[in-house]
Amino acid sequence: MSQPSTPAVVSQYLSFFVAGEEYALGILQVREIIEYDTVTRVPGAPAWIRGVTNLRGSVLPVIDLAVKFGLAPCTPQRRSCIVVVEVSLQGDKLVLGVLADAIGQVVELGPGDMEPPPAFGTPVRVDYLVGLGRAGKKFILLLDIDRVLQGQDLLAAGALKASEAPPVQAETSSKEAAR
Repeated sequence: MSQPSTPAVVSQYLSFFVAGEEYALGILQVREIIEYDTVTRVPGAPAWIRGVTNLRGSVLPVIDLAVKFGLAPCTPQRRSCIVVVEVSLQGDKLVLGVLADAIGQVVELGPGDMEPPPAFGTPVRVDYLVGLGRAGKKFILLLDIDRVLQGQDLLAAGALKASEAPPVQAETSSKEAAR
């Protein structure tokens, strides 16, 4: 008599592009995707904080992952968007926006589709990665967003949200600039 096999746990990830690389976040951390629009720079904020935007009347800090990873700042294009994510900060949840060049797809990965993070050869620190997800013939870098934005980083972003500072210099999307 054969024993029933245990069902494989399949996890879903949302992939997106930053500086030409495809990354993915666990779908349960993604609240929504919004079109890139006006982002207001905040003086004194770390360079990787692009600024803040208005999310239905609330202040949403927007993170430029390219800068956080030591790359050139993201240049908003027609397909740019903001992935709204929820991260943990000292037991509380903080909602942040992650600037993406474009959205990829929702990828389902089972345990056999994931590889440990490589020791070298990625544009991001290995400790920022959960692993590599195999999607067809390519690999997608699976981010641990809680590790990418840790401690002081989250406190800086949380301070922006708490202060709800008035806009100083607004950056507009390419669509708005064309009007």
